[in-house]
Amino acid sequence: MNEFGTKVPRTKMIIGIPKEIKANEYRVAILPGGVRSLVNEGHQVLIQAGAGIYAGYPDRVFRAAGAKIIPAPDQLWEKAEMIVKVKEPQRVEYQRMRRGQILFCFLHLAPAPGLTRALISAGVNAVALETIQTLDGLLPCLIPMSEIAGRMAVQAGASYLMLDRGGPGILLSGAPGVPPGKVVVIGAGTAGTNAARLAEGMGAQVIVLDINLIRLEHIDDLLNGRVITVMSDPVNLEKYVPEADLLIGAVLVPGARAPVIVEESLVKKMKPGSVIVDIAVDQGGCIATTRPTTHEKPVYAKYGVTHYCVANMPGAVPRTSTQALANATFPYLARIARSGLDQAASQDPALRAGINIYTPAGAAKGLVTNPGVARSIGTGYIPIEKLIAGPGGKAEKQPDRGKTARRKGILK
Repeated sequence: MNEFGTKVPRTKMIIGIPKEIKANEYRVAILPGGVRSLVNEGHQVLIQAGAGIYAGYPDRVFRAAGAKIIPAPDQLWEKAEMIVKVKEPQRVEYQRMRRGQILFCFLHLAPAPGLTRALISAGVNAVALETIQTLDGLLPCLIPMSEIAGRMAVQAGASYLMLDRGGPGILLSGAPGVPPGKVVVIGAGTAGTNAARLAEGMGAQVIVLDINLIRLEHIDDLLNGRVITVMSDPVNLEKYVPEADLLIGAVLVPGARAPVIVEESLVKKMKPGSVIVDIAVDQGGCIATTRPTTHEKPVYAKYGVTHYCVANMPGAVPRTSTQALANATFPYLARIARSGLDQAASQDPALRAGINIYTPAGAAKGLVTNPGVARSIGTGYIPIEKLIAGPGGKAEKQPDRGKTARRKGILK
């Protein structure tokens, strides 16, 4: 009851949005419109001070939308029932997680056994945005970031081909009487397609390799035959990789570690000063010589080849990427807030696929529920359908999304 004797409805869920602390990560996980919608439904939204400033949303904008601004991260994590982030928890945040708390963000657990073990030990319910997957194999929360990363890959690669940045002094578009640079893209999924579109638009000669003929036909139709499409096999890789001025890796297996497509021996054959951009680095990388870098130190050289392997590329364009990401993720966030994780996941197969770690009521530790994550860290897993009943009240058999994705050629 309030001071007038009127019954005040209980807040449905307390949702916390901390400030991102990964190096040079400037995105924020929610828009003011999303805050207003949640508050109107009776939820409480806590936002850490300064969380949205680089994305163009100062505290006053979130406050006007109904959020409560929290000065310190510890207080926010302690109060929130669901933590909504962009990137995975950093080491200093491990101790802030608690049993039963919902974590909703990009996780990329396959190449991160330490983070996976921390989530298990904390007993959280971890929803990975990158594995939310519809029955037809689409990755709705990953797609907008893959679109941006694909376009940024060409921008970044082109800049490092300039002489003053360590490159051989090549302009991708060429010039009248001068042939264009050659861009080789491995993977014709969302990121690869966007990389090919931008590179072709800049005037480069573009070769796209993929294992799936349907994806190659799609990109050929999309770009009216202005790029060369080639089946990805050892012979074609050996032919085209050494010719590349810019090599872009864009291969993804949802939830699992990215397969290594370009071996170290092929990198050794690349031209001095050529550039590699491995978009798949957040899943371990699809090129043998790549390792994660940051926006502060984005490149390193190996065998005379410049490697750009920033694991959170869209974080450098937070005004664009925050809006694109929040537009895709908010419907799932709102569904969890409205119904709770168990009920929301029981009604939505795509959301069920997003649960990587689940902690049953009364359990001290979480369980791995994603097969790709389990394989990568060498442990068993329990299908989420055995832990959360479907809409009919019974456990359901999970569709083989991996099979669907392979058939459709869903690469990054």
